[in-house]
Amino acid sequence: MGIMLEDVKANPVVDACIRKGNEYLGVMGFTEHSYRHINLVSSIARNILEKLGRPQRECELAAIAGYLHDIGNVVSRNDHGISGANIAFPLLLNMGMPPEEVCTVVSAIANHEEQYGYPVNPVAAALIVADKSDVHRSRVRNQDFATFDIHDRVNYAASHAFVFVNEDQKTITMELNIDIEICPVMEYFEIFLARMMLCRRAANYLGCNFELVINGAKLL
Repeated sequence: MGIMLEDVKANPVVDACIRKGNEYLGVMGFTEHSYRHINLVSSIARNILEKLGRPQRECELAAIAGYLHDIGNVVSRNDHGISGANIAFPLLLNMGMPPEEVCTVVSAIANHEEQYGYPVNPVAAALIVADKSDVHRSRVRNQDFATFDIHDRVNYAASHAFVFVNEDQKTITMELNIDIEICPVMEYFEIFLARMMLCRRAANYLGCNFELVINGAKLL
């Protein structure tokens, strides 16, 4: 059966890195990157590949990559995908995961950010879409609306985010509801355009077209 997601969740090193990384990001003013985020990304990444009929083990690896993708925040926010991959590599090997699977997971972790990422395999592609789809007001830690930066505003304005996979039509659709009185749609694109372009590449890698629907209007 191999290493499963539950095995990774039970690892004390993984847990410490997740907790402390999220704590450090909070000090710097970043949005939530703890259990809520990583569990959601893990679930969405698995679901994307399952909907596309990918092998079950590959779906499990996507779930594991989703859970581990932000582990590098314990080192630094900068290049956290790279540092996360470096943390995960020996960790997964020591847990007994076969080297081929370790390589798949760490390459996905290393390639999930828009600054340097690329959908190098199906697990990486699913992780990219899953991570970039988590835009929601529950992630905002700052309680003072007057001091919100653009990331706070965009996340706080988002009351609904969902990813739909249509295997027959070969589409992956990201659906968002944004309160335009809090954040105009243009501000979303100001910080998320590069992320959406990466999602399009990821969907294309999986043989699908990427669609973005905001407030019922198809924008991509």
